[in-house]
Amino acid sequence: MFRKILDNTDPSSLANKFRRNRFRYFSEFIKDIPLPLTILDVGGTEDFWKQMGFDDRAEYEITILNIDEPANARRGNFIFVKGDAADLSEFADKSFDVVFSNSVIEHIPLHTGRQKMADEITRVGKKYFVQTPSYYFPFEPHFLFPCFQFFPRALQIYMLTKFNMGWFKKCGSKQEAIELLENNSLLTKSKLKGYFTNCRIIKEKFLLLNKSFIAAGS
Repeated sequence: MFRKILDNTDPSSLANKFRRNRFRYFSEFIKDIPLPLTILDVGGTEDFWKQMGFDDRAEYEITILNIDEPANARRGNFIFVKGDAADLSEFADKSFDVVFSNSVIEHIPLHTGRQKMADEITRVGKKYFVQTPSYYFPFEPHFLFPCFQFFPRALQIYMLTKFNMGWFKKCGSKQEAIELLENNSLLTKSKLKGYFTNCRIIKEKFLLLNKSFIAAGS
């Protein structure tokens, strides 16, 4: 049931309702930037921008960087680049008006990797808008289990090696479970602020709780 209502490929899902509400913050964030506008989406997809109504709009040139994208392809106002969120070395300093990233930084393993991603984003973008789910929101969005992030690590590993959890199949080993946890590590507001020290934090709320945080700045 959780997988269905949180499937972000389904335009009618609850996950996409959250995304559309969140995108209003982004629309407000960019409204005073002169057009045409160049956007780098770190870790995003073409489908996301289509759902937000930004496809076939010549005033927005959107470069989508993802490890799963074909190298240097182009379609409409989209440019597709195969790359690593923590290594944007192919782009010059301040080469984009805005760098956008939605629910990606928590998938970068280790503090050093996340800091490198943040440093690269602030280097290549004149402005940035980076969202991540809140560690303290009671429903864990990757393993789809209430309060999973608060469980002892040993219990998390046990569950991941014994059951299919959320978007993931049962892990075949303890090491596989450990790596999965490292690649799905939720952030607190203070940790996000630590990566983007000059940012403004926007709080996305659901039922009066902080569902996610957005680091917005320049």
